[in-house]
Amino acid sequence: MLEVTDLHVYYGEIHALKGISFRVGQGEIVTLLGNNGAGKTTTLRTLSGLLAPRQGDVRFEGSSLLGIAPHDVVQKGITHVPEGRRIFNRLSVVENLEMGAYIRADSAITQDMDHVFTIFPRLKERRGQVAGTLSGGEQQMLAIGRALMARPRLLLLDEPSMGLAPVLVEQIFETVLAINRQGVTILLVEQNAAMALSIAERGYVLETGRLPLEGGARELADNPEVRRAYLGEA
Repeated sequence: MLEVTDLHVYYGEIHALKGISFRVGQGEIVTLLGNNGAGKTTTLRTLSGLLAPRQGDVRFEGSSLLGIAPHDVVQKGITHVPEGRRIFNRLSVVENLEMGAYIRADSAITQDMDHVFTIFPRLKERRGQVAGTLSGGEQQMLAIGRALMARPRLLLLDEPSMGLAPVLVEQIFETVLAINRQGVTILLVEQNAAMALSIAERGYVLETGRLPLEGGARELADNPEVRRAYLGEA
């Protein structure tokens, strides 16, 4: 579904991604692990069209995404839940969800909003509430729900557990699994390596712009380097 080949991305003269290559198959959950500054968010921003690589290619369902504007990337079937949620704080829950469907003009938007409310009943309870007054967990639900309103085939999730209490982290990851079972492929960027590897089929480890490790989720979870660096084991 997604093929990334020899991707080089710069911020000015800073070489942020140094020739990374990876793939995400249809129906998979693939996780991208790494410490702060490794290049995880840069990777997702490049896939979304927010950053332009100097070298390499990104292909989605056989077509290159290079040079395509972010809103056209969404139109092609990729949505991005950014780090920090980035909801519209002054808009209501419903208005935020409507913004997620801005590329659509079909008659099923209300139906899809009802589907989001089925996934996140808390949002239905707060549908008229100003989004900036929601709790952190509710804002994360809203950010994911907003992305689903575009009917993505590939969902990019950037640190969905950041700043959440453990019980909410479990809830968010259960929801990610449920969304995947409904047919949405997921590329998950996450510092909570244990949780990410518990739901992913495969994973890649990103270190200072390179991908030195990849493998099945269980293989990575058992890897001594991964256990020491990302799972808190000595």
